[in-house]
Amino acid sequence: MQSKITGTTMPVLEIGLEQGDMIIAEPGQFSWMTDNVRLNTTTQTAGAGGFFGAIGRALSGGGLFMTEYSVEGGNGVIAFAAKLPGTIFEVPVQPGQEYMIHRHGFVCATQGVTLSTGFQRSLGAGLFGGEGFLLQRLSGSCTAWVELGGEIVTYDLQPGESIQVHPGHIGMFDAAVNFDVVFMRGIKNALFGGDGLFIARLTGPGKVWLQSLTVPGFAHALQPYLGAQPAAASTAQTIETGIVGGVAGSVLGSIFGNRD
Repeated sequence: MQSKITGTTMPVLEIGLEQGDMIIAEPGQFSWMTDNVRLNTTTQTAGAGGFFGAIGRALSGGGLFMTEYSVEGGNGVIAFAAKLPGTIFEVPVQPGQEYMIHRHGFVCATQGVTLSTGFQRSLGAGLFGGEGFLLQRLSGSCTAWVELGGEIVTYDLQPGESIQVHPGHIGMFDAAVNFDVVFMRGIKNALFGGDGLFIARLTGPGKVWLQSLTVPGFAHALQPYLGAQPAAASTAQTIETGIVGGVAGSVLGSIFGNRD
């Protein structure tokens, strides 16, 4: 099996398959393939955590199914194109070496991959596009490919060393890194600073990969060029604003107390 990554801003991962090779990805991810590549969509993919792993991913908002790609008769090629401007890179995964990646970061992997839910927290409908915050755990014995948005900045955190990151900029980190979501310090900062109510804290030891481009940030940059919002989108935004306002009210009430 050979692979190559073409392009810079919108890279494409091409993988050459030989007899006996298999690539595992979530459904609907491939961009093009040769005619002799065969697909098998299943919940029973042993390398992706098996049936119970699929149930766990589905209950936490991930996908129930995975797709296996193999070749029939000669050699074949399958390609995966980036969904956003960014980077696709190869990650060697060995037993005892695990990674946490953001929910849309996994592109595909060879046989032997285990993909499961590593962390999930609901942070309010107005944050992260109403999806909450989900990290996937990448483990097993395989070669995997991960996609991150924009440019990648890496940090090698020493034991006890911490970095605070807006959750949307978290791309991937060693599973040994301690991860937590904490409330933004300072009530005025949380409510009026424009950076959200929550922030992630990553504490070493371990390596951290941060992404410069986030999906909400990309959507916000495009919004002025999309014209007036449809009525449904405007209504959804109003509802989200109301929910965030309710969260803020609850925070203030817990701090100052209710007075008759």
